[in-house]
Amino acid sequence: MGMYCLVMARASTTSDAFNAVAEPRRREILSYLAGTERPVGEIVTALGLEQPSVSKHLRVLRDVGLVRMRCQGRQKLYRTNADAIRPLHQWAGTFERYWQHQLNRVKELAEAAVRQGASDVKSPRPENPKSAL
Repeated sequence: MGMYCLVMARASTTSDAFNAVAEPRRREILSYLAGTERPVGEIVTALGLEQPSVSKHLRVLRDVGLVRMRCQGRQKLYRTNADAIRPLHQWAGTFERYWQHQLNRVKELAEAAVRQGASDVKSPRPENPKSAL
């Protein structure tokens, strides 16, 4: 057992949503499909990619469950699968909370600087206290 339990082979892009979205063109496709069902040809045209490349990326996204396909006659329509995207969103949310905390801290510091600047304007201090006498 020992070491063998700790060592895991890297998941292929066809079995893991996180690896699948590591590819920028797949993220583009997911963004384009967000909330809308679209045929392959429209994806190709909109994103300026080659049809075989789009089909390959859609197959990977479909294999990991991020995209669903529906046939309408001879046309294949693709849309995102919100349930499968949820774990990606939840994971990214961890960092959203971190950045929100950082932004709140910057805001507090900026507001403190403005208050400090405002108090300096109300009661200016001479640079050389002896020259004020």
